[in-house]
This record gives sequence, structure tokens and C-alpha cells, in this order.
Amino acid sequence: MSGPVKIALVGLGWWGQKMLAVLGAAPDDIKVVRAVEPNVDAVRDLCASKSVTLSADYTDALNDPEVEAVVLATPHSLHTRQIEQAVAAGKHIFCEKPLALTAEEAARSVKLCADAGLVLGMGHERRWEPPVADLLAKADSGALGRIHQIEANFSHDKFVSLDRNNWRVKATEAPAGGMTATGIHLLDLSVRLLGRAESVLCICEQLSSDLPQGDTVATYVKFAGGGTSYVSASLANPFMSRFTVYGSKGWIDIRDKAHVEAPDGWIVTSAMAGGPIETVEIGKAEPVKDNLVSFARAVRGRESYQITAEHLVNNIALLEAVFASARSGQIEKVAQPVMESLGA
Repeated sequence: MSGPVKIALVGLGWWGQKMLAVLGAAPDDIKVVRAVEPNVDAVRDLCASKSVTLSADYTDALNDPEVEAVVLATPHSLHTRQIEQAVAAGKHIFCEKPLALTAEEAARSVKLCADAGLVLGMGHERRWEPPVADLLAKADSGALGRIHQIEANFSHDKFVSLDRNNWRVKATEAPAGGMTATGIHLLDLSVRLLGRAESVLCICEQLSSDLPQGDTVATYVKFAGGGTSYVSASLANPFMSRFTVYGSKGWIDIRDKAHVEAPDGWIVTSAMAGGPIETVEIGKAEPVKDNLVSFARAVRGRESYQITAEHLVNNIALLEAVFASARSGQIEKVAQPVMESLGA
């Protein structure tokens, strides 16, 4: 097939509306033709202004022959079942993070998509931020040498004012503070750079809010192949996003100037062995759009999607261990998924 990939956007809350807005800038690659939102009255005018068919029922999108792929911006606990339904309907899937809340569910979803020949995209747009993409390329080329450590924080206070009945602040949907909201992105990048995690210690506390799952979380991850990652996140302090990688030949520190909801560029400080510490500013980009465009191009067979089955499952295995450690306060082992069954 040719032309833009026609998608149904499932969930038109905060993030669903963000994706709808940015996709207007990618008409050659991807097009929203349908939206699914239980609260239809809240978004009726928005969808009408975009000429997007709106309904409250997910099965309407799955039964629509025009829809080639679904984009899931839905509560975390729904992802596994919604992916299963989409695969049965022959639709490609782009899922907002996290893919699942357990490694077993993540492995099941990945295998279903692989066996059906369907592309599974993931809402880890941090990989498409220009300085992060450059960092990953440098790490892959060996320019940074052996990666020793990662230090990262992704915090914001956008959820403090949410109604406590909102799914985003429920402990059943988002255990361990901000780990599923923000920290999961940093776990993804850590797995991407250092491979499968071996163990993790997580401390989650409720320090300055009544958020039921806690507002401040810190994790220390040890990787099976060596190296460590310290990932922290708060849901109760002003925005901060930092990702720093230390290698034997150099280090790179990336700081976002604004939340990815409205990106405003990055400040990158780095040093290579024997050289000076340098700081540069990187201009604006729209990684949320770029991730979705990459997914659409993978659906069309024009490029390979960079988040692999192994990355997806290893990330959720680590996330599940983070949840366990947050409950126990102890170091927890990370499950080793059987990747052979996934074709990885």
C-alpha cells in the first residue's frame, strides 16, 4: 500500500490530544481518520474541526476497514487486551508507555504482533529527540567507549492538580510514583544502552502531596553486562528532565528546556577524553510526531522501527522489578524473559 497510514486514535485525553495536534504536520506519512473516546461530548467539537470520525466504542475502530493501525493512549492496564483485539482485527499498533505492567503481558503482546506480521510501535519519543538520537549513535559507534553509568531524572508537577479519581494517579495503574509517567522513558534508554537489567533497588515516598502512589521515586539499576543506571522522578516538583551518560572515552549530559508537551530545545554539555567541556544548545523539534512518523514508515516497509522486541520486553521486566522493590524496599532481581520465543 501507499499513501499515509490511516489510524484510529484511541483515547483523547491530555496525551491523545497532543498526538492529534502534532500529526497535522505529517500528512504524507500518517492520517487520523477515526477517534475513540468514551467521553464523546468533551471532544466532539475537536474531532469535527479535524474531520475525524468519533465514537465511544473501540470495536468501531477495529471493524473499520479504512483503519490500518490503532494508536493507544489509554490506561496502562487496558493495553494488553486492546493489543490482543487489534491483532485479531489485523491492525498495526502504536501503544503509549508502558506497554504493560508485567513482563509476561509485554512478551505476550510482542509475540502476538510478531507472529501476525504487525508493527508494534511504542510511545518512547525520547529516542527521537535530536540530542538523544545523537548520543545513541555515538554510543553505538564506540565514540563514548565503555558505558559505565547513567544518571537521569524526569520530573513535573502536572498531576498534582488532577482529580484523585483520574486513572493517571491511581496506584493500580501507576505504582511507584512517577515511574510509569516519566521514569519509564529513562528505563527504556538505560536498557537501550546497557542491555538487560539484573537487579534494582527502588525507594518510593510520599513527601509533599497526597498522590496515592507516592510523589518521589528513585531507582538504582545493575545491568547483567555491567554498568549501572540511577533513575529518579518526582510528580511534585517543577519540570526537570536530565539524561547523562558516562563512558570511558567521554560523557554527555542532555537537559530539556521544556516538557515534551511543548518542546523548546535542549542544552547539551559534553566532554571527550583529553578535550574541553563544551556546551551547545539544540533547537526545537517534535519527537512525538517523529516517533509516530517512524512507526508509519515501518508499517509501509520504508524503514525499520528502532525499538526492538527485546528492548520492549526487557524494559517491562525491569519496570515490574521496580514495582516489586518499591513494595519491599529491598533489592529485587529482574526476570529474564525467554526471548527465543519472540523471535529476538
